[in-house]
Amino acid sequence: MLNRIDRYILTRLFNITFFVLMILIFVFIIIDFSEKSDDFTDRGATFYEILFDYYLHYIPEMIRLVSPVAVFVACLLLAGQLSDRLEIIALKAAGVSLYRLMVPFLLFASVMAVGVHFLDGYVVPNSNSKRSNFERTYIQKRSDRIDRNQIYRQESANRYVLINYFHIAENTAYRVIFYTFDNGRLSETLEMSRMQWSDDDERWHMRNGEIRKYSDEGYEIEMFNERDTTFNLLPRDLARTSSDVYQLTYPEIRNYLASIERSGAGGIQMPKVQYYGKVTYPLSIIIVTLIGVSIASVRRKGGRGVHIAAGLAISFLYMAFMKIIEPFGYSGTIEPLYAAILPHLFFSLIGIFLLLAAKK
Repeated sequence: MLNRIDRYILTRLFNITFFVLMILIFVFIIIDFSEKSDDFTDRGATFYEILFDYYLHYIPEMIRLVSPVAVFVACLLLAGQLSDRLEIIALKAAGVSLYRLMVPFLLFASVMAVGVHFLDGYVVPNSNSKRSNFERTYIQKRSDRIDRNQIYRQESANRYVLINYFHIAENTAYRVIFYTFDNGRLSETLEMSRMQWSDDDERWHMRNGEIRKYSDEGYEIEMFNERDTTFNLLPRDLARTSSDVYQLTYPEIRNYLASIERSGAGGIQMPKVQYYGKVTYPLSIIIVTLIGVSIASVRRKGGRGVHIAAGLAISFLYMAFMKIIEPFGYSGTIEPLYAAILPHLFFSLIGIFLLLAAKK
């Protein structure tokens, strides 16, 4: 059962975290707007579009990104305040150990982690997708496409496809050739000038095509102007970008990864690292809470300033470690799952060490 001290700590943590979140989001919006205001003006974006189509859909992503920092600052401030006022010493004298005092902090961190996990898995993807539509229209940014031309895919066990160019906005593939093999021998080719995806009936509309069926005697040719069909390929299998994972829910990401593996496309390590990173990211909230309370619960010369400086340094190293190790996962040097877990594992060990080293 939660006692009065637990309720006090939980309430204070919520209030401080909420305040820090609002401050960080406000500062982020101000800085982001100052950098992109020229793009907004040059491209003719209205105030309504900037506010509701861009920044309103950016807020969930901001909350996801800064939640660990906000919780960390809240833990540092509150634990430091309790330490400066000798309240932690009084609680210890009353038989409350530091481990017991950690319970409300870790409970709050766990609730925040679950909230961020849900936000990142089911709310942020939809917001990111809408924000990306705005950015493509009003903000000049380099393309993050992985595949541009000469796209190779495996449509089925014995069929391969070569696409000269795929237009993302129109969902149209140009100069397409399907190769079908039978027992290692080429049995059929399907060539067309273009094929376009239709969301209405979820089919590919082929135009100006030619089918060649090969046999020991030669081959037969069948021409067609228009034809509709289905393939084991979707537009997302062809128009891959480095930000795809951030616009999909968890179930959609798993289907996306399965479709990449099925189609034989390369570069699957990057979306795997991004997926595992999304899933494990909420753990950082619990870990920084463990580190923050362990640091701030011990009185040091310099007071709260030392706590905040040490906390910010560790927070920076934590985030830097996560970014530094990602490229090794992208290249396959480290397994994608390990690339996502290692930073959390390393800093959780630091948190446990700091907790054991703190005065109980």
